[in-house]
Amino acid sequence: MNGRHEVKHSISPGDYWELRSRLRAVLYPDSHAGAGGIYTIRSLYFDDADDTALRQKLDGIRDRDKYRIRYYNNDTDFINLEKKSKRDQCCLKQSASLTKEECERILAGDIDWLNSREGLLQELYRKMKYEGLRPQTIVDYVRDPFVYPAGNVRVTLDHDIRTGMRCTDFLDPDCVTVPITENVIILEVKWDSYLPDIVRDAVRIPNRTASAFSKYAACRIYDF
Repeated sequence: MNGRHEVKHSISPGDYWELRSRLRAVLYPDSHAGAGGIYTIRSLYFDDADDTALRQKLDGIRDRDKYRIRYYNNDTDFINLEKKSKRDQCCLKQSASLTKEECERILAGDIDWLNSREGLLQELYRKMKYEGLRPQTIVDYVRDPFVYPAGNVRVTLDHDIRTGMRCTDFLDPDCVTVPITENVIILEVKWDSYLPDIVRDAVRIPNRTASAFSKYAACRIYDF
């Protein structure tokens, strides 16, 4: 599995509107985007009793993993378990599909059946069984996604980030989430072996540097 390069920037609302207009002129809309070129994302992040994933992120540990369950546009017919890994300067992602019923069983702590599965599902079983991995918090946000074929580039603008605080009622569309204190918008640029100049120019913002912002960390801060 090859890793992808990933750069994040925290941007202002003014930057967002300028970038959105520029990206629409240069890149292509993501085929999964709905009306207005956006979609919503709900993720449920896992961590252990020592908050290892959170603390590794805050401490800037170079090699780290995090686990989450995710669905889009309130559609629980398509749910994915994902493992996001950071290795040096590259990011890797593994995923496995879950049914709504399987997700409900995991959230209820009924996990023994996972041990008979393969790959990422069995890995989640081991993490929950022997390392105490548990659901921690919901993270909701809105995404403007763009793609560019050369370099397999994906550019996203993530905003309206909300936290479920300690709520893990992941499958309830009416679960109350609240905006994080920071009115932050995140520009993410991901690519494979190279980033085309046309994309590099399109996402360039004066006086902006790459940041280590984490939606999960920003939402977990309310737990302390």
